[in-house]
Amino acid sequence: MRFIDAKQVHQLLDYPSLVDALAENHKNDVDPASSVLLQQPTPAGNTSYFLASAAWQNGKALGSKLVTVFPDNEHNASGLPSVQAVYVLFDEANGKPNAWIDGTALTLRKTAADSALGTRLLANPAPTSMLMVGAGALAPHLIEAHQSMRPSIKQVRIWNRTPERAQHLANTLQVDGVRIEATTDLETATREADLISCATMATEPLIKGPWLKPGAHLDLVGSYRQDMHECDEAAMVRGSVFTDSPWSAASDCGEITSALKNGALKPNDILANIFTLVRGEHPGRSDVGEITVFENGGGGHLDLMVAHFLFTRC
Repeated sequence: MRFIDAKQVHQLLDYPSLVDALAENHKNDVDPASSVLLQQPTPAGNTSYFLASAAWQNGKALGSKLVTVFPDNEHNASGLPSVQAVYVLFDEANGKPNAWIDGTALTLRKTAADSALGTRLLANPAPTSMLMVGAGALAPHLIEAHQSMRPSIKQVRIWNRTPERAQHLANTLQVDGVRIEATTDLETATREADLISCATMATEPLIKGPWLKPGAHLDLVGSYRQDMHECDEAAMVRGSVFTDSPWSAASDCGEITSALKNGALKPNDILANIFTLVRGEHPGRSDVGEITVFENGGGGHLDLMVAHFLFTRC
């Protein structure tokens, strides 16, 4: 069985190739992932979690991502991160374990590529400005992935609740031919951006619907619970709403679940997902002035697609 470490994951999974692979995989059916979540109290009064998320794509592969969340690690002498993960990939023909893969690196690449595929399918063909909302671990990957799909992007602004983190990322991140700068004015940056990508833990909306300019593409990544909201309902109503799958985004992501519950959206207002878009069952963007909203809900099926593609490149 092969071990693929984080360095190899990032080296082998360039975004143009990975996005192509995801698009091709979405032409085939895949069952939604099945998950098991276990938890135990810790001596420090926190809760530790163990998550197993398994998926099987018939004719391709099967696998499972195993994730531990141990919050006490942030405060003890172990020096370990609070979230750690590994992905185990099995041979679809005989069940043999083929690889175990650094799960954190795999997740970063998968999440950014998922959003980048949304941009390829939905964003206007030649945006010039991008706003990155959030300056965490995903932010540099999202910037690189979006720009790889739309090389016309020549300006990136970064906003974060802690301005120092946005400035640090702007100072350290380099993308050829792109001016990267931090901003503290979220409203102005939103109004001027052609493409907005959000990767935060926000529970109160950050992006307001009236701020979105005609033709903007809004990529929502951070919300994975029903109490999380990166934009308000006005943004969902102004925009044409798309998701990455028929499953997690519509059931877990707060922007959609709240809008459906409150009646601001109806189920048929979610126009399509990546499966139907890549199969040509929906045309995607209808004109250059349309505002598009893409909800990146993630899911174990994406982990499997990325892990299998990675294994073929080793």
